[in-house]
Amino acid sequence: MREDFLHFVWRNKQFNFSDLVSEHNQKIVIVRFGDYVQTSGPDFFNAQLYIDTQLWAGNVEMHLKASDWYAHSHETDENYDNVILHVVWEYDIDVFRKDGSVIPVLNLSKYIDEKLVKKYFSLRNSVNWLYCENQLNEIDTFTWFQWKESLLIDRLEIKAKPIEKLLMETHNNWEEVLFFLLTKNFGLNVNGSVFEQTAKNISYKVVLKERFNSFNLEALFFGISGLLHIPKEDVYYKELLKEFNYLAEKHRLEKLVSEPIHFFKLRPDNFPTIRFSQLADLFHKKEHLFSDLIQQENSLDSLYNYFSVSVSEYWQTHFVFDKESKASPKKLSRSFIDLLLLNTILPLRFVYLKSLGNFEYDDIFDVYRNIPAEKNAVVDKFKALKLQIENAFDSQALIHLKKNFCEQKKCLQCAIGVKLLRNNV
Repeated sequence: MREDFLHFVWRNKQFNFSDLVSEHNQKIVIVRFGDYVQTSGPDFFNAQLYIDTQLWAGNVEMHLKASDWYAHSHETDENYDNVILHVVWEYDIDVFRKDGSVIPVLNLSKYIDEKLVKKYFSLRNSVNWLYCENQLNEIDTFTWFQWKESLLIDRLEIKAKPIEKLLMETHNNWEEVLFFLLTKNFGLNVNGSVFEQTAKNISYKVVLKERFNSFNLEALFFGISGLLHIPKEDVYYKELLKEFNYLAEKHRLEKLVSEPIHFFKLRPDNFPTIRFSQLADLFHKKEHLFSDLIQQENSLDSLYNYFSVSVSEYWQTHFVFDKESKASPKKLSRSFIDLLLLNTILPLRFVYLKSLGNFEYDDIFDVYRNIPAEKNAVVDKFKALKLQIENAFDSQALIHLKKNFCEQKKCLQCAIGVKLLRNNV
């Protein structure tokens, strides 16, 4: 048994509350169950209830054992001074207020249907990939739709936190934040940290001054990231190094990235050399990235067209210095653009709309619904359970569900878990 089960029962009124009696033989009539609070302090605020004939207003605290009150040191915490009812699963001790009076105790285990308890333990003790996977066919389409939308917003809220931190650091310079985020995500998971630090060490002001020439941007990206550290015989390498040394002195760029950059286990199209060249082409060609990508509503096709950038002439026939390869334009693939949309553009647009007080996200959801679903082990598992996964709206929501609810055993905070427990009880 876990305390969150008591919260679930109380919040959803899943017990017989028509004839309640405290452990001190006081009649309890609930007028208002209170507001569930997941931060520090009592579990339910602003409850109202009659104890015998006296109407009380205050907070409700819950524990598995009454003695947990002292185990959690609530007797010394003034946040608990206004508790009017102590709800427990097991009554083993009295709890006293500072004035010496006993806090009324309700033993919730006496009023819960045994079928609900059995269903809870059946869900909790499952050894399946999902606790509820054998019961998913009981969930209606509407419940899934609403829950996936809520999950996606929750996922965007999590992605919003580092963006909001960047906005604070840059004094709300949205263009600069977009530059940092795009650069980081061009590096993918393997080199994301190096790419992000490269952007910060150059500074967006320098990029704006040098964006008229994509070669200058390449020199900055390659030089600051450390890709010019090892001497090469290649003529293009020497030209980049010469330009970087000039630009570093011109803009007083002293701090190089100390973290190593990786090629190992990357497909050649994802080599940092290729991604930096594409990034240079993007910032060279697109002068108004923020207004074009964030401030305007965009169809998926228009976004794909917008990111139609490539590499410089040298990198069309190279993946690394000193080794020529078959010529190819090396444009951004649709799958890579999808990653940029999911990890940069849509989260930043979400934060931007919030900053304007606009909490209508239909245009963001529309883009999600037009992006293909990700292909990974988690999505494959959900598909094997016969769940409908048609696009990134579905896959992103379910990835979030698995990581932030299923793996953390938050069944009673999950709309699916709550629906299953409430069904047929």
